[in-house]
Amino acid sequence: MSQPAADTPATDKPVMGILERRRIEAEILKPVYEEMAARLGETLAQEILGAAITKAALAAASAFAATEPDGTSLNSFADLQHLWTKDDALRIEVKRRDDTHFDYDVTRCRYTEMYRELGVGHIGHLLSCNRDAAFCTGYDPRITMERTQTLMQGADRCDFRYRFEAKGE
Repeated sequence: MSQPAADTPATDKPVMGILERRRIEAEILKPVYEEMAARLGETLAQEILGAAITKAALAAASAFAATEPDGTSLNSFADLQHLWTKDDALRIEVKRRDDTHFDYDVTRCRYTEMYRELGVGHIGHLLSCNRDAAFCTGYDPRITMERTQTLMQGADRCDFRYRFEAKGE
């Protein structure tokens, strides 16, 4: 029996880490992307890939949210972080975590390293980074994310700043 995907809701079965899932996805998407780029050009190929990945992130987040027995919150969102850090995929420094803020910096990103090793570093931001804000929206539209820099795009760290605003406040 196969393992459930890492970006689908938790079960009592072992869960594949997201780093490994992204590796498998990149190996599948690389030749598809290369063919799209050859036929349609880099710009259109990146637009198509970006749109498809965003839709996948929204759907995955919605599936996670549907499994929350007490509804979603910033804390339930932050509790999912272990899936992204599994297998030392991310090294993070948490700056603040409470009911309305979840702030951390990523100081090492093996997703970036893996995409470069696979020869898809130039689209790594589409394969991973661009999912982040969409995942927030799909999980709970009251959660917003701000990030001004990423390791994928050459910065020395990624700065994630999540905010939770309850409706009517």
